[in-house]
Amino acid sequence: MQPAAEHQSVLLEEAVTALNIRPDGIYVDGTYGRGGHSARILALLGEQGRLLAIDKDPEAVRSARQRFGSDGRFRIWQGSFACLDQALAECRWPVKVDGLLLDLGVSSPQLDDPQRGFSFMRDGELDMRMNPDEGESAAAWLATASEAEIADVLWRYGEERFSRKIARAIAAFRQEKPIERTAQLAQVVAQAVPGREPGKHPATRSFQAIRIHVNRELDDVEACLEYAVGSLTSGGRLVVISFHSLEDRIVKQYLRQQSSPPRLPKGLPLTTDQLAVHPALRLVGRAVRPGATETGLNPRARSAIMRVAEKC
Repeated sequence: MQPAAEHQSVLLEEAVTALNIRPDGIYVDGTYGRGGHSARILALLGEQGRLLAIDKDPEAVRSARQRFGSDGRFRIWQGSFACLDQALAECRWPVKVDGLLLDLGVSSPQLDDPQRGFSFMRDGELDMRMNPDEGESAAAWLATASEAEIADVLWRYGEERFSRKIARAIAAFRQEKPIERTAQLAQVVAQAVPGREPGKHPATRSFQAIRIHVNRELDDVEACLEYAVGSLTSGGRLVVISFHSLEDRIVKQYLRQQSSPPRLPKGLPLTTDQLAVHPALRLVGRAVRPGATETGLNPRARSAIMRVAEKC
């Protein structure tokens, strides 16, 4: 496990500022990672404040308990932020919170540990599960998925234009031997992709797509957002940091829908109650991206984008 000090939380100051922390408020860090955002939130909370952190990864949960386990204001819950209602219920906390932070995607400690199988940069077991104790590993899925299903996942979640060629190459390779290592998969993909995109490994999109599929990442984002409005108090803030276009598209569309007045049929008589319906959320500022200083220190922050909304 990578030391917490080496993990750099993206948009740390911007995200915590956007939460508009009240000392006695109740907040949720939906993706604990290695606790950068959680630590800053706790520093701003008073004795009556509360912070619930959530993470699928048992290593993250272990790190959280070691770092903040003695702080009575803090709780860590292992699972997906899609189950926010369950997490709050099990903690016996109020169902309404003053702020919800989602820092989506994979964390640096997960990427940097070759045994987790997230990265093509170092050889390791092809796992990719955020919780290695649940679900199907990437290797197990690649061993049984049809060529058409693999191509669909690569196209849908990786926007990989050579998805069919790569799926065909994977299907041919596994007839000889199973794909069980990250280096194997990276090599198969690289050989199947014609040409090279400057500054990007040819397996980048494929690894992203398989990881998203294995962990049901986009499904979890959609499920959490559907619950988000109901979980916030009036004036509560929703802060979401995305790292690729698929995540951000879901977040952007949801916030636009929830911050727009309801569409009512033209020409039909409306009651006073119908006319008084207001949007559930109010957008706060414009989308925020990391500055040059942050991306210089942490190149992985380059693709990040943060969106903020407030409960009306």
